[in-house]
Amino acid sequence: MSTILITGATSGLGRYVAFELVRSGHVVLAHGRDRQRTERLVAELRTEGEAEGFVADLARLAEVRELGARVAGTYPGLDVLINNAGVGGGTPGSRRELSSDGHELRLAVNYLAPVVLTRSLLPVLRANPPARIVNVGSAGQEPLDFGDPELARGYDGVSAYCRSKFALAAHTFTLAAELADTGVSVNVVHPATYMDTAMVREGGIAPWNSVADGAPGVLALATQERGSGGYFDGTRRARAHEEAYDPEVRRRLAAVTEQLLAM
Repeated sequence: MSTILITGATSGLGRYVAFELVRSGHVVLAHGRDRQRTERLVAELRTEGEAEGFVADLARLAEVRELGARVAGTYPGLDVLINNAGVGGGTPGSRRELSSDGHELRLAVNYLAPVVLTRSLLPVLRANPPARIVNVGSAGQEPLDFGDPELARGYDGVSAYCRSKFALAAHTFTLAAELADTGVSVNVVHPATYMDTAMVREGGIAPWNSVADGAPGVLALATQERGSGGYFDGTRRARAHEEAYDPEVRRRLAAVTEQLLAM
């Protein structure tokens, strides 16, 4: 059985997946932003199996780094990371929001936070092969404007969300190449379209699917050998936005990412 960290576990897809994993005998490290909600979740998970809670605000990159350090220090046997937490497009017509570090909020939580958390946990994951990284992405992908990566001009919440998920997919493919032959796989998955979550309802969209519909794709990548560097639509291997595979786009994304993380 694996030791699995899942971010954004207190609601929606993350909560459902956490229960499925703990019921299957895995040790579940459940991340949440709110301490009380995280503690309640862990108490419920412990009625089914072994679980531990970790609290951090992923909109604060210092807290993301601290989260990685705490997990690595407490659970050196960690062998699966599920980057699930995310921020949707917001209410229709909502204004541009900034993270605590001054980054556009969707890019910060949906992309920069997973990059930072993954980097902080890579030494532990590499020490526990075969290890897996699962990035929860979206079929909604829109290439970044490298001249305006944080969408300071002509802001639109849905566009910001889709750009953050494009970045996550492109980063996944780059990281998979870097981790070749290390025993650590990394894949990105679109769980299901418009699941019944607070994120979707906030956007004024009537859900098309339940979180139960979205869980199999995440669970398969977290618990089964599915290769590395793949994009999955549910449990089916698919294709991300074509530009996410472009070496030059990925090179420019890597450069912009380093600039943003250095700010």
